[in-house]
Amino acid sequence: MQTIHVKPDNLDERNAEFPQAPLDRPVFLNSLPKSGSHLLRNIIRMFVPVEHQYNADFIQFANLKRHVAAFDGPPAKLSWGHLFFADISAATTGGARRILLVRDPYDWVLAMARFMLSDEFSGDLDILKKAPLTAEELMNVVIFGLPRQSPGLHETFLFNAVAWLGTGEYLVRFEELREAVKNLDSDESEAYFAKLLEACGIAMPDDWRERVRIGADPEQSGTARQNLTMRGVTIPDTLPQAQRDIVDLVSPRLRTILGYAQ
Repeated sequence: MQTIHVKPDNLDERNAEFPQAPLDRPVFLNSLPKSGSHLLRNIIRMFVPVEHQYNADFIQFANLKRHVAAFDGPPAKLSWGHLFFADISAATTGGARRILLVRDPYDWVLAMARFMLSDEFSGDLDILKKAPLTAEELMNVVIFGLPRQSPGLHETFLFNAVAWLGTGEYLVRFEELREAVKNLDSDESEAYFAKLLEACGIAMPDDWRERVRIGADPEQSGTARQNLTMRGVTIPDTLPQAQRDIVDLVSPRLRTILGYAQ
């Protein structure tokens, strides 16, 4: 069992600074773990009434039956989670607008390795923080997983991302979202967020830039890289070539189907 320690944010209070309109249908922000989940969630939270946000938990397959109310209405609600594909998952979320957030598998390995070493992540994998592992060994652990404890890259991407493709989801790539946030004054960013909000069934207000700036503030995300308290080895900024080759061997065409390679 793993536990994630996240400091509270004040986005509910900031939300009240703006006029809010109810959703016409439920919206479910489904994300691959460590793909910018809090960034996307916090941005969209700024466009939905707080009382229509289902914030009881990150919805996952193991707790889905306890949180079916997220997809009931009225009112239609905004919810979020890491929900892998299965018949029950598809049926329960079928009436919602589904947004699927993914990340380049190369960068995902690095993000997951950093998170596993952080104080914000604790549980039955804490031994990895104390084990005399090199950065390369830890990255390989992330890629291959640990038997009966943690799935590897292929299984995680296969069930949390690839299996949802072609089912009516709106695909969001973390890198494109991050770029749009960095360049909010550009026409490209405006077009990007217009499409994202439309996919959520949200009319784009004139103050959209200010809402995005508030939601995207790294201080509002306890799991943002700069807010992690790191222990152990230093994880590099780019995935070494050996680990890139391993990713491509373990999950061939994965980056292609997600739009990261031709």
